[in-house]
Amino acid sequence: MFRFFQSSYQKIKQALSKTRSSLGSRLRALFGKPWDDATFGSLEQILYEADLGTACVEDFVAVLKKELRLKPHADIQTILQILHAKARETLESPPQVLPKTPEPKDPLVILIVGVNGSGKTTSIAKLASNFQKQGKKVLVAAGDTFRAGAIDQLSLWAEKLKIDIVKSKPGSDPSAVAYDALSAAKARNLDVVLIDTAGRLQNKTDLMHELEKMKRVCQKLIPSSPHETLLVLDANTGQNALDQAQIFHQFVPLTGIILTKLDGSAKGGIILSIYKQMGVPVQWIGVGEKADDLIHFEIEPYLEALFDLGS
Repeated sequence: MFRFFQSSYQKIKQALSKTRSSLGSRLRALFGKPWDDATFGSLEQILYEADLGTACVEDFVAVLKKELRLKPHADIQTILQILHAKARETLESPPQVLPKTPEPKDPLVILIVGVNGSGKTTSIAKLASNFQKQGKKVLVAAGDTFRAGAIDQLSLWAEKLKIDIVKSKPGSDPSAVAYDALSAAKARNLDVVLIDTAGRLQNKTDLMHELEKMKRVCQKLIPSSPHETLLVLDANTGQNALDQAQIFHQFVPLTGIILTKLDGSAKGGIILSIYKQMGVPVQWIGVGEKADDLIHFEIEPYLEALFDLGS
């Protein structure tokens, strides 16, 4: 367990290097001199630029004001620990929607949603690889039938990983693909089904109705499914990621988020922003291009890296 924690911490720390460098150094510079009321205005700006969002920024500034009036000579490590404690309190509050547990003999069904370009198809492959390493038998469903490229990409990953895939011709009914995938998984006694979906958010009404239909079709075969609905978000989109999450959450209640491209973003605070406003936890983070660069999200290494507490 210690080795896993250490490995996760190092990967998260590296992925958050841009955020950590910006946030940590700016906080140290800000509170490295005597503070006054104007300091808190500068603090707000720093936190906004790390993408913590309005709700988190207001909470963090309020708690820091309160603590520093009690401890006016607090050093920077104490200040960072105060912010760290508030962030931990936020992330440890109960999630809004809990994943379901499949019935015995039923596969775990996970619906994967997200806009085009977020890294959705690659994330599905990485998630499949992760389940494989746990000894699970996995099937992927190429439900993004509106993009031939998505079907081809998922097919290549399935061949590379040597896992089952259910697909159809471009333009076919995505719900039919989902139905066939669940039927195949039950017949073959598979453990996990990962269903890709279209990501045409510009046609959001049609897309959301399509997602609702896929959900209903899944429930015809496995009433408790989908057991999880994971939204793939690109960390580089910042607060736009929160907007996307809110739209998807209206139609298909989200149980978790896969945050991709975290290694290329200076906006690591978006994880806190989304959870504060929606109660949807980040479950997985993408920290690179390799199959094992999708790692399970852990609160402590994330916060240690975010606030650069190791410095």
